[in-house]
Amino acid sequence: MNCRVVVEAAVPVFDVETEDEAIRIAISKTGEMLNPDLNYVEINMGERTSPSGEELPPAFIAADEALVALELEMTVFNVEREEHASRIARKEIGQRLENIPLEVKRVEVIEDEELEDEEEEEATTDESVPANDGEASESGDADEDDDEILPEFEDLVE
Repeated sequence: MNCRVVVEAAVPVFDVETEDEAIRIAISKTGEMLNPDLNYVEINMGERTSPSGEELPPAFIAADEALVALELEMTVFNVEREEHASRIARKEIGQRLENIPLEVKRVEVIEDEELEDEEEEEATTDESVPANDGEASESGDADEDDDEILPEFEDLVE
């Protein structure tokens, strides 16, 4: 079973004046801590609500310091239960985000069809980036060579 896990992080930011500035700095700071090891983790603004249900901005500023709510989303593969997926995500993200509190917000089971769609989307975006860091290929187009060498998934299943 594969799961998509969303973890909320409370990221402290210092010397900020506006909420937008705090959010930008928190996303940048979190990205630096996660990359390059966890570059597959998506970073989004978190959602906060007051006890009465009113939506609040993701950043709370006091005395030029802010606490920013961010949602970190990652896909965990080959797990037995949702609880197992949440523990893996918390451990992987928590190892890189020292002294930042984390809480698992939700765990969604990914159906095989959804996973295939995501892989196809990633493959199409990866094709636009040169695979050989801009060096010219001796045998022509690298994508054509890969197609000839690697059989399609459906062919392997048959």
